[in-house]
Amino acid sequence: MNIQKVLCSGGCFFLLLLISLLSLKPGIAAQTGASSQVVAGTEGWLFLKKELRFLNVGSFWAEHADTASQARRADAKDPTPAIVAFHRALAEKGVTLLLVPVPPKALLYSEHVPVAEKGENWGESLDSYYKILREQGVQVLDLREGLLNAKASQEQPVYCREDTHWSGFGVTVAADLISEQIKKMLPGADKTYMEKWNTIQISGDLRKMVGEKQGNTETIIIRGISDEKGQPPQVDPFSPLLVLGDSHVLVFHEGGDMHARGAGITDQLAFSLAMPMDVIGVRGSGATPARLNLYRKAQRTPEYWKGKKVVVWCFAAREFTETDGWRIIPIEP
Repeated sequence: MNIQKVLCSGGCFFLLLLISLLSLKPGIAAQTGASSQVVAGTEGWLFLKKELRFLNVGSFWAEHADTASQARRADAKDPTPAIVAFHRALAEKGVTLLLVPVPPKALLYSEHVPVAEKGENWGESLDSYYKILREQGVQVLDLREGLLNAKASQEQPVYCREDTHWSGFGVTVAADLISEQIKKMLPGADKTYMEKWNTIQISGDLRKMVGEKQGNTETIIIRGISDEKGQPPQVDPFSPLLVLGDSHVLVFHEGGDMHARGAGITDQLAFSLAMPMDVIGVRGSGATPARLNLYRKAQRTPEYWKGKKVVVWCFAAREFTETDGWRIIPIEP
């Protein structure tokens, strides 16, 4: 997708680009220092300290999990058993799992991370770990290359400077990559949705962590998606597609501190796939809490899995080590 062509076709690209460029000045948070949870980078970029720890920790599975993981329970430190068990439980129901770890923002914008924060193992563990999961039969979609290509070819950032999440543009890139995989698994649909690019101002969660709670400081573009009634795509609990995960599933989708409605990953997927979907997103960890919510939903809904074909499990890659734990959770009572 060429965002320049899309925006120019609406006659507003130059205005959006000007607004975006004006927002590139260094933020107050970066000038005044970072909190214990945040590291200030160059040109106003802020990074979550937990994410930097993950990128530096090296191998985090099998025998390495004991020291790499932040989880307290010894039996919940290694993410592999929980992920593989979830994959196999779904497969028994005839459901395909597509694992979509969201690449660390600090890895894609490593040039803005202070040199002192980058160790010898910087981001090297992901390739090895994804290979291990694939050898266990888990389909893993690595978004790094696609997001890096978009970063290199477009003026718009694929992550927010002062927020932990991908940007309104980055989420459309991710949705295109995910939909390419889903189209191989699901039959075509015919639900009509419309798109409209717009600009919004946000006050990012990282900015708030460093104490700058007032005012909107970052201007980003988003692609709003709506149905024939002008409403955001509705959640369909009977859809063959379930999107499960952390706040990356909610950002630009749920409104409020998630910044917007109708422009998140599930909205973009609805547009790309021409179909509504089931959605379970949690604020916080997409590892165990998200699957607990799925279990509870299946418990409340008889024959919940009937008709389900694909589960997209989307969460921040840092959760491999920075979550409270990876418990094995059944998918139904």
